[in-house]
Amino acid sequence: MYARALTIAGSDSGGGAGIQADLKTFHNLGVFGMSAITALTAQNTIGIQGILGVSPEFLELEIRSVLTDIGTDAVKTGMLLNSALTRCTARLLKEFKLERIVVDPVMVAKDGSRLLEEDTIDVLKNELIPLADIITPNLDEAGVLVKREIRNHDEMRDASKEIAALGAKSVLIKGGHLKGASAVDIFFDGKKCEKLESTYIKTQNTHGTGCALSAAIAAYLALGKSTREAVHLAKNYVTEALRHARPLGHGIPPVNHLFPFCASHNGSET
Repeated sequence: MYARALTIAGSDSGGGAGIQADLKTFHNLGVFGMSAITALTAQNTIGIQGILGVSPEFLELEIRSVLTDIGTDAVKTGMLLNSALTRCTARLLKEFKLERIVVDPVMVAKDGSRLLEEDTIDVLKNELIPLADIITPNLDEAGVLVKREIRNHDEMRDASKEIAALGAKSVLIKGGHLKGASAVDIFFDGKKCEKLESTYIKTQNTHGTGCALSAAIAAYLALGKSTREAVHLAKNYVTEALRHARPLGHGIPPVNHLFPFCASHNGSET
């Protein structure tokens, strides 16, 4: 039987982030992927040209259609857009008693477009985060959740514990925006913090990095890995997706979600 994973997130018409990135990642890691779309975005490597949210009633239909038939071994949430969609998602996760929940608190796109309305933060903190096996904010998102700027590794550690206090079982704060010779994340498992270092890949091809990471964590959880194992494996996956990314479009190109399978026109690895 397939390991299964469900992503509840927005669609990226450019294919670099959101639902498309999640499904590519699931496929790459050998997991059967399913989706419930919260919003359509008209999007490319340059930015977001438009956003159209679905109704909470339709999102509920999507989620119920998947869970009452196929089921899932893990779930990740991405762009939830507004309080109604966030509340709907949290309610259904509880109703179906889902486990291995990865919350990627997507708030702002790389071009500055808001992907989560301001009044949704409290719903996210009070209703969705308490259900999470792991939450994966970047520095800006973690800063919003703890209501202050996060500027170094010590502040990342403090913030991870505060976010866990909202109810999440574990927290991974992504430190890729900090300048340094290596990419450093902080993982808090509810008891202790772990500093995760990896090679810093110097590239502009970073669109969809956060989506790929959270989707990879969900995929590895669906495959039966522990949260700590899933985090380590997912971080390695994203490092390679960055390493093998190639230019695409005229803005910020995506990571290479399918790097083991993609080949350039001349047959070399991409």
